[in-house]
Formats: sequence, C-alpha cells, structure tokens
Amino acid sequence: MTDIRTTAPAPKPWIMGIAPYVPGRATSEDGRKVVKLSSNENPFGTPEAARDAYRSAATELERYPDAAAVELRAKLAAHYEVEAERLIYGTGSDEVLHLAAGTFAGAGDEIIHVRYGFAVYEIATRRVGATPVIAPDRDYATDVDAILAAVTERTRVVFVANPNNPTGTYTDGGEIARLHAGLPRDVLLVLDQAYTEYLEPEDDDGGLELARTQPNVLVTRTFSKIFGLASERIGWGYASTEIIDAMHRIRAPFAFGIGAQRAAIAALGDDAFVTRSREHNREWRDWFTDAMTAIGLRVVPSKANFVLVLFEGTLTAEVAYHALMAAGYATRWLPGQGLPHGLRITIGTEGELRAVADVLAAEVAKAG
Repeated sequence: MTDIRTTAPAPKPWIMGIAPYVPGRATSEDGRKVVKLSSNENPFGTPEAARDAYRSAATELERYPDAAAVELRAKLAAHYEVEAERLIYGTGSDEVLHLAAGTFAGAGDEIIHVRYGFAVYEIATRRVGATPVIAPDRDYATDVDAILAAVTERTRVVFVANPNNPTGTYTDGGEIARLHAGLPRDVLLVLDQAYTEYLEPEDDDGGLELARTQPNVLVTRTFSKIFGLASERIGWGYASTEIIDAMHRIRAPFAFGIGAQRAAIAALGDDAFVTRSREHNREWRDWFTDAMTAIGLRVVPSKANFVLVLFEGTLTAEVAYHALMAAGYATRWLPGQGLPHGLRITIGTEGELRAVADVLAAEVAKAG
C-alpha cells in the first residue's frame, strides 16, 4: 500500500530562522505614490548614455546574454585597474555576498558581521546553515577590536560594509588593514563597498589593493547607487584567482541581461555624471546634517548617500516616519535591525531635503 504523507515538505530549520529582507517603500500605507528616500537611489537618475545603451538591446531580447560578461569585465578592469580574470559578477552585489557565504561557509561554521550591518549578511549566513555572530559597534560604527574578539576556530567569513549601511559610518584604511592583519589566513574578509564612489579620493580604504595582494580578501561593488542602475541589478567582486574560481562554481550562469551589461559599460564611461552625483551628495548631506542638528536631532556621521537620524527625545522615529509618509516622503524606519529610534534618509534633491527638514522641524516643535 502506498504511504501517502500528510505533511508538506519541511524546510531546513536555519531557513525558517531567516527574517525576510524588507525593501524600502515606494508608496504610502494607503497606496499613494510618494517621494522615495528609502532605498538610497541616485536623485539624478541614470546617465543618458546608459539609457541609450540599454535601449540598444531591445532588438536582441531573444538572445541569452554573454554569460562570461567579457566586455563588462574588460571595462571594469580598465576603469579600476584590476585583472579581468579576477572579477566575478552577479545580480547586484547581494548575489556576490551570497556567493561568498555559500562558497566558504556552511553548517557548523560562523560568519561575523557588525551590529547595525547590512541585512543581507545575516540572510546569506543563515541560508547556508552557518551561524551569524554579531560584533558590537562603537557608537554605530565598525569596531575592529570587537570583530577580532569575536573570531573563533569556526569563523569562516567576516562581512564589513565601508561605508556601512544603514549607519553611513566609515572605517579608514589603517583600521581595515589592522582588521585584515588580525584575521586568520583561512578567514575570508569581505569588504562591501556599495557606496565607495561617494567617498572623496583621500578616503580610499585600500580594499582593492588588499584584494590584489592578499589571498583572503574579496571586495564587492554595485552599479545600483551612484551609477543609477538599481533596476538592472549589476554587482561585481574582485579577489584572488582561487577565491573567484571557487565562487564561479555556484554562480548562476546568466546574472543580468544584454541591456544591463551595455548600460553598465556606458555608465562607467560617464565620469561627469559620477562627479556631479558625488558633489551634490556631499553638499546636501552636509546641509541636511546641519539642519537636523539645528532642530535637536542627532545624525550619525555619514560618508554615504544617506544619513541615519536618531530620535532620542520626545519625538519618536515611528511618529516621524508616519509624519513624513503622510507628507509624501518615504524614509527607512529600521526596528527590525535594532534601530527603532532611527530613520535612514536618502540624500535626494535640494527640494526634497528642504521639505523633509521642514516636516521634521514641525514634528519636533509639536512634540515639545
């Protein structure tokens, strides 16, 4: 007699331990379209050359893209002065982060990330059955000593975002070098540099050079932020040949389409767009920080294209979040990441930031 099971397939327990990623909202609670300052997108949109390059792929939709991304890797290699054969690519840098965890960790292993780190780190860790280990922060910033103190014989990967998301904090090159020097050689240090193009040249943390010269460093980057291609989900990573070869073994063969590849290549060639975006971001991030400080709110020092505003007085982050949403502005409230008292706010246009500052000033005054 056939044994008919009465229960559904059971997911692995570590999968059920994952809190699903929650993206930034683009609509209000009642469905209204709002100004989206919740996902750190470029307020200037996309370089026109990238849009044109994307359109050029419309006649080739029946074709598979180049699975080896030869042209894109060559352009990246020339632009960043790295070796094309040591590059990997994926559906956003998120996939590259998942590939790192999946290649080098598994059940019984540990992966370290900082408190108030990018939500994907814990998801990538739990997805492969590894145990997330959270290193305490130092006033919302990465604490190298805390990370090193958390290392055990089970540690396989360390994730560090620089600048960090969602806090915007930056760890200088000396501290990154000290972190690497203190890690065992069999631990992979992943430097997530999604926001690195917003840094000033003197703020280079040395990540690419570490990845060039050390066998246990992976740098990840993305086209979703300053290059204005978030929709196309184009990420990449750079590491030793051995690391890249191992990660390629579990990489999906077609990470992104023909149009996405062409758009990314074109975006890399538009230095003026990148410079304009960086300069606008620096000017209005400083302005918004000063505006928040003037009304009594604390802002965590940021070098990214967003700021984390802390609500430590009478006005709560939750009330401020809903007030901004009612006014037509979506920001990122992060109680699920241990920040119920903070809002992460993208540096948008001048008009958007002035309007947000006015709403918050009014709410602070109302709260007394």
